[in-house]
Amino acid sequence: MTALAALSLASAILCEVVGTVSLRLASAGRKVWWVGATVGYVLAFWLLAVVLSHGVPLGVAYGIWSAMGVAITAVISRVFFKEPLTWLMCLGLALIVGGVLCIDFGAMH
Repeated sequence: MTALAALSLASAILCEVVGTVSLRLASAGRKVWWVGATVGYVLAFWLLAVVLSHGVPLGVAYGIWSAMGVAITAVISRVFFKEPLTWLMCLGLALIVGGVLCIDFGAMH
């Protein structure tokens, strides 16, 4: 993966997390956050397309994007919204990340 593809993927993850957190805030009655959700998701998908245009396989790019988005969102929801993050949920996140790593390493061979 090139440096530009990696930077685009990191940016796509960040935008997806911003979109998801904005969606949570919008669902709580703060309608202005719909703008953040829309912009976050649109930018996330556009940046994911940029990653794919650099030759990163779809399974690898989407796997990293979705797994990191889930993990980061879970931590943010715990810190800012006081939502639960149990040991079993952490185990699930570890399994997701581990599965993505298996996909990544498998794509190298």
